[in-house]
Amino acid sequence: MTRSDATSATDQAAAFEVEPLSVHIGAEIHGLDIAQPLKPETVAALRDALLRWKVIFFRDQILDHERHIRFARHFGQPTPGHVVFGGDELYPEIYAVAKHRVALAANETLQRSWSEWHTDITAAVNPPAASILRGAVVPPYGGDTHWTNLAAAYQALSPTLRGFLETLRARHAFKAPQDNDDAAAYQEKTRTNDLVAEHPLVTVHPETGEPVLYISPIFVQSIVGLAPRESQCLLEMLWEHAVRSEFTVRFRWRPGSVAFWDNRATAHLAPSDIFATDFDRQFYRVTLMGEVPRGADGSPSTLISGQPIEAL
Repeated sequence: MTRSDATSATDQAAAFEVEPLSVHIGAEIHGLDIAQPLKPETVAALRDALLRWKVIFFRDQILDHERHIRFARHFGQPTPGHVVFGGDELYPEIYAVAKHRVALAANETLQRSWSEWHTDITAAVNPPAASILRGAVVPPYGGDTHWTNLAAAYQALSPTLRGFLETLRARHAFKAPQDNDDAAAYQEKTRTNDLVAEHPLVTVHPETGEPVLYISPIFVQSIVGLAPRESQCLLEMLWEHAVRSEFTVRFRWRPGSVAFWDNRATAHLAPSDIFATDFDRQFYRVTLMGEVPRGADGSPSTLISGQPIEAL
């Protein structure tokens, strides 16, 4: 597919180009300065690109916190930087993603293909709809991020299994790290911000109507109603399936790069290779308000503990 083939009439009217990076997920946006206020037709075209490609990337952008937040507000209301760990003192919408930030998941002794993959904050009953991440201090190599298309992963399952999964729900919660210097601080923060939610295992995307395999590995703890071994085996099979290479895209960061992803239809993998280097890495994220997910039968997610995310 050529760049011109992939560019719709709407994209052309908005004066930017969409370059797909893989068959199922990921596209680079060319010819747009997102530090500037955007016209409504440009916002609409970008939203269309996001819904189609699940994650869109921008290069050579000059953003500070204020411009980052302004860009995000074109697409919705920002949430607090992080509902558990907080945000920037002056810009509460901003969450700093430093190289040595507190981990979100257990440090597993056994690393598997789905380890550390996640969809942002699915422990909340209304997880963010989207996330926008910018690279401020970017290593010269290493530190790539991966995304996977959970709608494509769902469609690749057999009809029989899809039908069964649509009847199930899963419990999502934060998992405390083990044998980690940050474990005590993490456990205290999660204790005082105890977020637990029950989501349909298959959700319906509120804008596209696509069914999505809603199985964030970091946050999902069990499938409701199944015996522990049944739950473990089914989840591990689904997690392994969801991160197959054909559903994914890998993005190499450069200074000025920005990634904007649909949190309702993707999971992503933060890099761990950078810990084998002396390179610094400092990124900043803004997340946008999302609604309570619904299953194929229309049933909504259920709040188990904690409070819904509120807009800033």
